Amino acid sequence: MAYLYLKAFHIIFVTSWFAGLFYLPRIFVNLAMAAPGAEYDRLLLMARKLYRFMTPLAVLALLLGMALWQGFGIGGGWLHAKLTLVALLIAYHLYCGKLYRDFVAGANRHSHVWYRYFNEIPVLALCAVVILVVVKPF
Repeated sequence: MAYLYLKAFHIIFVTSWFAGLFYLPRIFVNLAMAAPGAEYDRLLLMARKLYRFMTPLAVLALLLGMALWQGFGIGGGWLHAKLTLVALLIAYHLYCGKLYRDFVAGANRHSHVWYRYFNEIPVLALCAVVILVVVKPF
């Protein structure tokens, strides 16, 4: 029974974290198009609050995932591929924090088009992770 609760909460926190991973780069798209002023400041505030909220969600998702992995002997080749993708998603999350700090400093170097493509990375990663977890192809 404990396994099912851990699994359920892991899925809840992963889903919540991904909501932030989907939305924060979308805010960056709008920031890249906005001129300095009230709209820009509002978008920065939104980005800061979202990043600060999604970081603990990521930590909880990771801790629960590690508990499932270590506590219940989950394993296989698919898990190694999933963990690689999770490591890349953590790097993506941290890079989003760097991009936010660049906007705050007025040092953004990317166009709104770049952010539109950047925004698709977690979608592709989520598709791959779900397929690995459900299908367990290897």
